[in-house]
Amino acid sequence: MTGKNQTTVSEFLLLGLPIQPQHKTLFYILFLAMYLTTMLGNLLIIVLIHLDSHLHTPMYLFLSNLSLSDLCFSSVTMPKLLQIMQSQVPSIPYAGCLAQMYFYLFFGDLESFLLVAMAYDRYVAICFPLHYTSIMSPKLCFCLAALSWVLTTFHALLHTLLMARLSFCADNVIPHFFCDMSALLKLACSDTHVNELVIFVMGGLVIVIPFLLIITSYARIVLSIIKVPSARGIRKAFSTCGSHLSVVSLFFGTIIGLYLIPSANNSTVKETVTAMMYTVVTPMLNPFIYSLRNRDMKGALGRVICKKKIIFCL
Repeated sequence: MTGKNQTTVSEFLLLGLPIQPQHKTLFYILFLAMYLTTMLGNLLIIVLIHLDSHLHTPMYLFLSNLSLSDLCFSSVTMPKLLQIMQSQVPSIPYAGCLAQMYFYLFFGDLESFLLVAMAYDRYVAICFPLHYTSIMSPKLCFCLAALSWVLTTFHALLHTLLMARLSFCADNVIPHFFCDMSALLKLACSDTHVNELVIFVMGGLVIVIPFLLIITSYARIVLSIIKVPSARGIRKAFSTCGSHLSVVSLFFGTIIGLYLIPSANNSTVKETVTAMMYTVVTPMLNPFIYSLRNRDMKGALGRVICKKKIIFCL
């Protein structure tokens, strides 16, 4: 079958989550609530940053892009999962499966690159506060954000095109709640060595390198604080970096635990639960992390509410 471009599979069957039938209604309500919370929370951040001029800074430019990425990242998988749980129809068309894989990779990679840009922004703000405005110019911020979108486009497209060249002959059951790339490769009946090599090489570029860049940025921040220790400096560092570090830990912690620290007893259930962490839980928690621990966001919310009250009274 090697070398054939055509597939005899017109659709795949997503098994979804390993949930007992008597518990499906409860989990459906839970996941629906989580998805709605993710949508509303990230939309709130985007709207606040757009409406409040105090938040028109590099840090919040990246945060608005991150919120948009989280919103879309969750929307790639959750609606289909909810549909499967409600209608008991686990099928997804072949083209739809490839499209889901593309956007899953796209928004997952985008979040990785945006977290790097945010780490660099915090590094400049703390280590070079007097030159922050000149270094983090609007042009540089736009270029960093645009570069993140462009790089992720090509990376996701590369994997999708390589997957499209494979043949799928008989087995079309995916033991996952979305079209995961590794699960699809296991179903292919043609040679997947090229795909596996690209995954290994590109995985290092979009996961390991961004993670190392973030660690390097925060290592430089810590060294800067140690050189001139002060209670005010430490408080400033924690207040500006705490939220970002929490998001980095959630996002990269689950991905590294699943993909870069392989375990002999890794089961499908464990992989599915871990995937749920960074595709559903992390995008939902990000708005709470940034709003509850960020005085600027809470202040912006208060100002927007006050303006709405004044307009309503008039």
